[in-house]
Amino acid sequence: MNILLTGAAGFIGAHTANKLLESGHNVIGVDNLNDYYDVNLKLHRLNNINHPGFKFHKLDISNFEALSLLFDLYKFDSVINLAARAGVRYSIENPFVYFDTNTNGTLNLLEMCRRKDIRKFVLASTSSLYAGQKMPFTEDKPVNTPISPYAASKKGAEVTCYSYHNLFDIDISVVRYFTVYGPAGRPDMSIFRFIKQIYLDQPITIYGDGTQSRDFTYVDDIAEGTVIALKNVGYEIFNLGNNTPYELMNVVKMIEKKLGKKAEIEYKPFHKADMTATWADIQKADNILGWEPEHTLEQGIDKTIEWFLDNIEFTKNIELRD
Repeated sequence: MNILLTGAAGFIGAHTANKLLESGHNVIGVDNLNDYYDVNLKLHRLNNINHPGFKFHKLDISNFEALSLLFDLYKFDSVINLAARAGVRYSIENPFVYFDTNTNGTLNLLEMCRRKDIRKFVLASTSSLYAGQKMPFTEDKPVNTPISPYAASKKGAEVTCYSYHNLFDIDISVVRYFTVYGPAGRPDMSIFRFIKQIYLDQPITIYGDGTQSRDFTYVDDIAEGTVIALKNVGYEIFNLGNNTPYELMNVVKMIEKKLGKKAEIEYKPFHKADMTATWADIQKADNILGWEPEHTLEQGIDKTIEWFLDNIEFTKNIELRD
């Protein structure tokens, strides 16, 4: 198939591009290469997508006119929308760009699918929608009280997808990701930050007491689930997680052990827009998609640290952000 992959220079996007290419698909990738975090990392990911079936265009999905030209240039069979403004805390500082990309950008893509009769759409969403729900999180739980503009913008994208499925019979898979980490990961996420700071003997910041837990999921497993979600399902929401929450301090200990160094920790108050815990129930993804994660947290952290050290002259210079 010819697949439009948005957010192709992003962390999950680049890994998904490689999975699609390995499966024999042609991938047209787009990304606006924004500077929310170090653009050099995004360029590094793009440079590692070395395949004749991959074409890249710098493009912002919130720009409907630019999207229209792209859809006139190519005939797409499916769209995977991974383009997103991520980061809970920054969404409070600048909520407008989150709705421009996450909600309006999704609407733009759906409208082009309607106009070009593209029948399959995959949307990347987030576990942040489950704030306040009892764990483990199942896809049938109500997610009507998002506690950050980031989560609200993703909720807007999900319900817009449903309306286009209902009105125009577009087959849609919504995949809710749970705390993704791995090689070439985002430098605003805890695992990347902790690896770099502990390696360089810099203090790490823990918000709260470190007992908050996350369902950390290795990026290759997430990419595989995203590709499998191209399956025709009607309209379905799937949790893609590791089904095993870990406390943040346990993650720090794993990194310390692998690096052979001790972390210096600075504690700050827990942010009210953050979640205290996440835990994905992944039975639905297993039953319908035949997907389940293959990597334990220990395996994934080992692979992430190996990538960091193998590319140390590059990784040690990547700018971190809160």
